Formats: sequence, structure tokens, C-alpha cells
Amino acid sequence: MNEPVNLSLAEVHRLAVEVLEKNGLGSDHAHAIAKVITAGERDECYSHGVYRLIVSVNTLRQGKVNKTARPEVIDVAPAVVRVDANFGYSQLAFEMGAEYLAEKARKVGIAALAINNCFHFSALWPEVEHLASKGLVGLALTPSHSWVAPAGGTRPVFGTNPIAFAWPRPGGVPYVFDFATSAAARGEIELHRRSGKAIPLGWAVDENGAPTDNAESALAGAMLTFGQHKGSALSCMIELLAGPLIGDLLSSESQALDAGAGATPCHGELILALDPKVFLGGNVKANFERAEKLFQQITGQGARLPSQRRFDARIRSQEKGVFVPRKLFDDIRALIPLS
Repeated sequence: MNEPVNLSLAEVHRLAVEVLEKNGLGSDHAHAIAKVITAGERDECYSHGVYRLIVSVNTLRQGKVNKTARPEVIDVAPAVVRVDANFGYSQLAFEMGAEYLAEKARKVGIAALAINNCFHFSALWPEVEHLASKGLVGLALTPSHSWVAPAGGTRPVFGTNPIAFAWPRPGGVPYVFDFATSAAARGEIELHRRSGKAIPLGWAVDENGAPTDNAESALAGAMLTFGQHKGSALSCMIELLAGPLIGDLLSSESQALDAGAGATPCHGELILALDPKVFLGGNVKANFERAEKLFQQITGQGARLPSQRRFDARIRSQEKGVFVPRKLFDDIRALIPLS
């Protein structure tokens, strides 16, 4: 049978926890990761959903990640908090640092959370959506492995280097965008490879620097930035802000640390939170109404806001569950040790 497997969101979460715990990951880490994997599958972001369990287990089995790491929260300054993930996954580190970040933003107006020495594989919208749920404006960015060539080049230097932003909206879902500065997410190319599908031209070049629509050749060559020099400049900015600024690794250094293991990238993450109430005082309501007018000017002409597809998928998944391809489901179940 090749029919997709229909799972409830609770079943997705239980599956993720089981796979991770049975491969030696500490329970607190497993639950934190399962939460974001379930959210990715729920929102039909398949490259960041249950597929990521395969990548996570490979990382665990390579011995790269500290399976029982306890993140350390460090109060750096009135507007800065740092969490040393101690070479564990980033999700638990964010959960431990998020409230400190929010509290500092409410006191000062703008605050930063630096997560160091973390393995990060997930999308960034879970972080910024969490901040938006608290009435804060959120911005997050992180490097990865050096898979992406700069504009005009053919050899990898940058990571996929995503950036995410969230603006809280009264009575509804936030305005959110989250995108890689590469032309596509690495996981999208990997999913094309798994399914034997060609990738669009413009996503990558092969080992010789020639444009390719072959996923295998793309993974062996170099990915490309979106918007040529514009995406390249943004990617470099993210390298600097989430690398040297917070004392953590560049994508090329993360790649070197990996030493060919093919594990999840290890680096840092920078998250900013801004409190509109501090910036605006008693004028929050009036200015947020102005923001709503802007959104209406966009949607009123038939355009859609970013993440709307995700939010629509979220409603479907909450009602009907998710549908995982049979082969992917079998591959994930096979990750659970028999003994």
C-alpha cells in the first residue's frame, strides 16, 4: 500500500517523542523538538515537519549533539540575555530563554536573546510567533552549514541563513514571514531528491558551477541565494549578526565542525523582541489600527499576506490531521530501535 498515513497532531507529537527518546535524547529536549516538528507538519511545511526526524536521528547517532545538555541562562545586560545550549538542540534553549527575553523587552522596549552552541534545524517562525502571542514584535535569524554560494560565485560560503519576523495582530493570527536567503530551503531540495523530482533552475549549481535541475547534483554543488546580490547581502548580514556579533560560528565554521558527518548545523541564533507598548505608550491602539489598514491595502487587491497558506493549512490539520507519505512514515518508524 502506498496510501498516505493519516495521523492526528497528537499522534505526530507522540511519534516524534518516541523516535527521539528511543535514540537517546533527553525527555525535555525530545518534547521541545516534537513541538516544533508537529507544528511544521501541521502547517504543511513538509521540509520542517516529520521529515526532520531523519536528520535529527542521524545527528544523534553521529554523536555530534549533547543528548542531555542543560541550557544555561546568562543575564548579560538590561536588554540582553544569553543561553548557552551546551551543544544541545536549540529548541529547549529558546524555551528557557524566551521569558527572560520578553521580560527585558517589556522593561526596556527592545531586547535580544543570543543562543550559543546550539544545533538548530527547525524553521524560525515558531520563535517569532511565540513572541507575537505575547504582544511583542519578533525578529529571528541564524546561519547554518555553508551550502550557498555568494552572488557571482560558485562555491559555498553562506548557509541557507533564514530570517523571520512576526507582528502581533489584535484578534487574529500575526503577520509572519520566514524565509531562507537561499533560493530554496535545503530541506526542499532533499525532499525533491527523495521523490526523484527535478528542482527548478535557479535553485543551485552543480560541482562545476553549471545551473542544474538535478537535486543530487545540487546537493553536491552549491545552492544559490534569492534575488542574486540582494539575497547575498542579506545572507552575509545574517552571518555577521548571528555569528561574530554573538561570539558564535559562521556557516563555514559550522561545516568544518561537522567534518563530513552530515549532522544538523551547530552555530548560534539571534532573536530580537520589541514591545510596542514601550515605543508607543498610550498610542498603541491607534498605530496598530494603521498597521491593519496596511494589511487591508495588501489583501484588498487580491494579494495574500505571507504565512496565510500556513494558517489555512493549520485549520485543516487541526480538523483532519495530517497525511504523511507511506515511505516517509515507514522510514521514520524504522528509526525506532527494536530493543
